[in-house]
Amino acid sequence: MANTAKKLSTEPYKGVRDFYPEDMAVQNYIFSTWKKVCEGFGYQEYATSLLEPAELYQSKGGGSDEIVNEQMFTFTDRGDREVALRPEMTPSLARIVAARRKSLKFPLRWYTIANCFRYERPQRGRKREHWQLNADVMGVAGVEAEVEIISLAYKIMKAFGAKDDDFVVKLNDRKAMPSDRELLRKADKGEARLEVAESETVQKTLAALKLPNAVFDPNIVRGFDYYTGLVFEVFDTHPDNRRSLFGGGRYDNLLEMFGVDPVPTVGFGMGDVTIRDFLETHQLPLTHPN
Repeated sequence: MANTAKKLSTEPYKGVRDFYPEDMAVQNYIFSTWKKVCEGFGYQEYATSLLEPAELYQSKGGGSDEIVNEQMFTFTDRGDREVALRPEMTPSLARIVAARRKSLKFPLRWYTIANCFRYERPQRGRKREHWQLNADVMGVAGVEAEVEIISLAYKIMKAFGAKDDDFVVKLNDRKAMPSDRELLRKADKGEARLEVAESETVQKTLAALKLPNAVFDPNIVRGFDYYTGLVFEVFDTHPDNRRSLFGGGRYDNLLEMFGVDPVPTVGFGMGDVTIRDFLETHQLPLTHPN
């Protein structure tokens, strides 16, 4: 008699990836490049669990409405606690810094490579799980922090073999934008345009960076509510992949949700999916040379 039991699928869960040895070679190349450049800038590695209390992102300023309402993977554990698979890393960083706020010696220069989960529609450049480099400098209120973090991002792109005309760094200032959250959300999705005067912070940052491919763009918004100042995004200029690759900015007040004094912070997150697309589009190396 034939076995009629349903066979299990060999496909992974929708929107996530398996990494065979050849895929791990690419992944390890991306990770090691991230690590080498960050540590060359004096950044130290940290890590947190991928499980967090859901309220960490639901609190005011802890995340974007889109992520909280539409994209978070959440479940109730056996202790009746609402738990989330982290959709991004910044609130976790804020949590662990707030926990030891009084004993840490600032400024901090920290980085991590973490897997993050969002219930998105899988497409080119977007998965439901991705790995992300997060680099942050905490405790520096002056524009030198923006200059340092954007220079770090630039050096990472150069370490992957990118030429200056392969990408552009676009800057704006959240302080100079309208306070209308719905307008900002539409601008972030490309559904509206903003008319914003170039701020003094952006001017100083551009002058200090001296990067040939850094420009002011009034329509750079960044979707997270916690940004308080300069924001930036790195865009691919190739006609086959004209899109934002990654970005970041200044967020000075996020620690306040833990009831501790704020710490001025600038950081960015760079995902492995978009950087691999960039490398493939520009026919740059995907592994270490033999």
